[in-house]
Amino acid sequence: MPIVSICIGVALLLILMIVFKLNAFISLILVALSVGILEGMSPLEAMTSVQSGLGGTLGSLTMIIVFGAILGKLMTDSGGAQRIATTLIRVFGKKRVQLAAVLTATVVGIALFFETGVVVLIPLVFTIATAAGVPVLYIGMPVIAALITMHGFVPPHPGPTAIASVFNADIGKTLVYGIVIAIPAIIIGGPLFTRLFKKESLEVEIPKGLFNPKEFTEEEMPGFVTSLLTSLMPVILIASHVIVVIAAPDSAVMPFFDFIGNANVALLLSVIFAFFTFGLNRGKKMKEVMQSVTEAVSGIAMILLIIAAGGAFKQVLIDSHIDKYIADMMANSTLSPLLLTWLIAAILRVAVGSATVAGMTAAGIAAPLVGITGVSPELMVLAAGAGSITFSHVNDAGFWIYKEYFNLSIGKTIKTWSVMVTILSLVGLAGVLILNMIIS
Repeated sequence: MPIVSICIGVALLLILMIVFKLNAFISLILVALSVGILEGMSPLEAMTSVQSGLGGTLGSLTMIIVFGAILGKLMTDSGGAQRIATTLIRVFGKKRVQLAAVLTATVVGIALFFETGVVVLIPLVFTIATAAGVPVLYIGMPVIAALITMHGFVPPHPGPTAIASVFNADIGKTLVYGIVIAIPAIIIGGPLFTRLFKKESLEVEIPKGLFNPKEFTEEEMPGFVTSLLTSLMPVILIASHVIVVIAAPDSAVMPFFDFIGNANVALLLSVIFAFFTFGLNRGKKMKEVMQSVTEAVSGIAMILLIIAAGGAFKQVLIDSHIDKYIADMMANSTLSPLLLTWLIAAILRVAVGSATVAGMTAAGIAAPLVGITGVSPELMVLAAGAGSITFSHVNDAGFWIYKEYFNLSIGKTIKTWSVMVTILSLVGLAGVLILNMIIS
């Protein structure tokens, strides 16, 4: 059975990495091939699927991760991150610095994809935690919770937007309902969840090349407005596209905003802008600026490969049609349409690792229930979105992004990330059911 193949694959991965201490990239490739063969693929078909998964993941994430790492490195090397961190700490106070970070991530998360938001905000997380004298995960976990929640619940993110089209849901209502549900999810899955951990268990060793621990003087740092504007440039560009799409989708300027609102283009333009604001305008030579670029890229090379290998594992699961097997099992259930949609998406998420595949498949199965039961299509979108972010583990690229950026073991990643996204998913489901009682 496909479920057995998945269990064998996950167990093999844990053995290779924990017992034999094998590199994560090599382990993931070996496990992906093994699961493909167990599911009836020929060795060559399994390798073709692995190559497709590697290429697809690298194709969609390479520029985002590389440009994001460069922007973050320029921000930390110039003192821009320290300027933002010290200003936030001064305004909110050290006791409320976690709140400041969560608010920042929530706003950023409306416009940026999860992966883009992570690479933009990670240097800021490290800097705030260091400046405030708190553990890195005390700031990092709530920031990640905000980013993944907005990514799963709120249009114009691709997952909820695509699911909304399947259910013929109103995008505006979905966005409003999504934000209403996202707020308690972020609070419970972020700041409140971190309080269950002892302080020392939230300490991590910051990966080399992703953070500059240097203490800058007041004169060395760029101004707050310059630092904030440069660091949020990707958000501004992407948000401008969203605004034009909503306000004037047929405008003659739409192609221009389609271009600058693309995540890859927005980050490229932001990096070029940062060359001046964080480099040349601070008296640095171009050679010094390019040194930061080189260090940034070398610092995330293995991270990028591991994330790509996670994508390869996911692709093998999809190509072996495990998602169709699970969908067929759930199709004839008599559960509440909202609960059924969440459950299908959650099971698929655990099985194949892709939030988009999980959400879209659940939507395809549950779409006829909207007309039959009269349930809100917007809440069906959010039920699928909530289910699609549940228990993320080793077959999900997001798991590896979180693990590698925070330099964690697999066990600690499961205790923090996997449990956290499950809390977000369950709170999201509860919010959907409560809203359903109110509006029905």
